[in-house]
Parts: sequence; structure tokens; C-alpha cells
Amino acid sequence: MVRMDKVVSSAAAAVADVPSGSTLAVGGFGLCGIPAVLIRALLESGVSELEVVSNNAGVDDWGLGLLLGAGRLRRVVASYVGENSEFARQYLAGELEVELTPQGTLAERMRAGGSGIAAFYTRTGVGTQVAEGGMPWRYDAAGRVAIASPAKPTETFDGLDHVLERAIVADFGLVRAWKGDRHGNLVFRRATRNFNPLAAMCGRVTIAEVEHLVEPGELDPDDVHLPGVYVHRVVPLTPEQADDKRIERRTVRSRG
Repeated sequence: MVRMDKVVSSAAAAVADVPSGSTLAVGGFGLCGIPAVLIRALLESGVSELEVVSNNAGVDDWGLGLLLGAGRLRRVVASYVGENSEFARQYLAGELEVELTPQGTLAERMRAGGSGIAAFYTRTGVGTQVAEGGMPWRYDAAGRVAIASPAKPTETFDGLDHVLERAIVADFGLVRAWKGDRHGNLVFRRATRNFNPLAAMCGRVTIAEVEHLVEPGELDPDDVHLPGVYVHRVVPLTPEQADDKRIERRTVRSRG
């Protein structure tokens, strides 16, 4: 039975039942909108052998990069490696399994998982290793491909080839919202909306850290981006936690 008041006392309490070996869907894009407080709570809990589904794996010293650097991740399903040198090192050294997925396909796999759709066909990846298989998921210590992606079923619709993609359902979803109420209804601010609703939808148990907690009825239903039916636990952040945000890459120009 789902409680109506979903607020829990702390991030540590919210993730206390996340076991080693779990699959986590984690919201955010780069460092924008990531559930940084919940991630740190997981780090401090000591869980390991985690599989993470997220657009990327943070940076070396923030976000999912903290779990990665501590050796807590065994597998990552992502669309971007980018700014995390430790991510690249572990992957090339055979310490981490990585399933690189086209960004839109990843988003739709998560949405499908939360919508009860087992799989879907898409044009993205047709004619590439995404469909034909052979993408290196894991290397061995000598740099040889130890695990490669399998070929995926394809079908022709209206004269065009499509590849079948399986939905993603995670054990836990971790997200960050700008506002939320005690029932778990969430509002995301601007670009932080990114992967957060999708990560929440595809988690069997979804935990949301919320910058501003309001009482039920204070949110206009038309403003709610994610209804509380998808959210199981709400962690209200302190002002200090809410303000502790990183900029992934700062670009400035000289004056004058």
C-alpha cells in the first residue's frame, strides 16, 4: 500500500534498502538536475556492483562520478561519456561494462519502461552496430573485446527498416525536483526536466530529492510535470543542499 505522505527524514533513510547489485535509473543531464544528495547517500551506504542507467556518469569528483571513482559501478547504460576521464579509463581497462545508446533511444527506452511498453521499433541505429551488434560493451585487461552487443531484431514498416529496442525498468529511480509536495507530485525547473521524469517513470521504487517542499494542494495541477503516482519517497533538501550545484564547464569571454 502506497503512503500518501511520502516524505522521509533523510537521504540516508531513503536509500537504506537499496541493495548491492541493484539497477538505478538516475535523472539529470551532465550536472544539470542530478540527484547529488541521494548519490552521496548511496556512496556513504557502501553499496556496490550497481548498474546505472543515466545519460552520462557525471564528472570525476561529482554526481555519479563519485560512485564510479569508488569502484561501486559494474555497468553503465548511457549515451555520453564526455567529461569523465575515470569513466573512460575504467571502460578501456576492462573494469566497467558500458552500453552506449543513442540519446533519444535511451530516453524512449526509459519512458516505455514506465508506460508498460515492453519494446518499440525505431529508425535510429539502422545500418550500424547499434542494430547489427558488435559494439564493445566490455574489454578485457589486454584490450580485447570481452563482451559485445548482440544483434537486434529488425522489421520493415512502410518500406523503411526499423530496429527493435527493449524498454528499461530499473529497481530504483533517483531524481531531483525543484518543487514537490508530500504526495510526490513534482515540478522541474527549466533544463533540469531533462531525464528526470523518465528516470522516475521507469523505477520500480522512485526516490525524489526536492529543493522546495510544499503542502498538498499548493501546486497547481497544471504545473505538475510528474504526478505522484510515480514517486514513492520524497527527501526535502536543506537550503545548503539545494544550493550546492556544480557547473560542468564554465565558458566566459574577456571584458571589452
